[in-house]
Amino acid sequence: MDSGQSKLLVFAGRSNVGKSTLFSKLFGVSVRKGKKPGTTIKPNFCNAGKVVAVDLPGYGYMKGLSYNFSEKVRDFFVHYIEKNSERIVLAVQVIDISSFREIVERWEKKGEIPIEVEMCEFLKEVCKNVLIAANKSDKLEREELKREIDFAVKKLKAEVIPVSAKKGEVKELKKKIVEVLKKEGISISFKN
Repeated sequence: MDSGQSKLLVFAGRSNVGKSTLFSKLFGVSVRKGKKPGTTIKPNFCNAGKVVAVDLPGYGYMKGLSYNFSEKVRDFFVHYIEKNSERIVLAVQVIDISSFREIVERWEKKGEIPIEVEMCEFLKEVCKNVLIAANKSDKLEREELKREIDFAVKKLKAEVIPVSAKKGEVKELKKKIVEVLKKEGISISFKN
């Protein structure tokens, strides 16, 4: 589906944050989804007007798959982003907002850079535009969600948009994607 010439809208994130569910809700396509990390092991593509949307495999832990396989998927992910950086007009990093703070604090406690922070920095280095989709926002109460969004903005230094892919609450993200792509002179069509 990706001819190698089209502009790309990529969806990235660690395993099991709901990238494929979000991709499916946004574009009305059926893609393989699962409850275990590592269900998406190869990209999904969807023509969406003047852009090709790409659901990339998740990075990090992949249940039932070897460490070596997980590393191959991570390497593929990094290579794909770098190889296509000139074509990527927008990268949407999907995070699980209900566990984001816990993951960040666990990594920082070990003196390490959290994987979500590292990935966001990488995407901002090689992609022209980056948005953060804070998925699973329906798991948090309104005030808690606001605190967690503020925390994510502070840590990722990027615009964070709450979504609930499972419940189809993606209107704000669609609006922001249209806005960013319009500035790039690119139209997009959502099937939902």
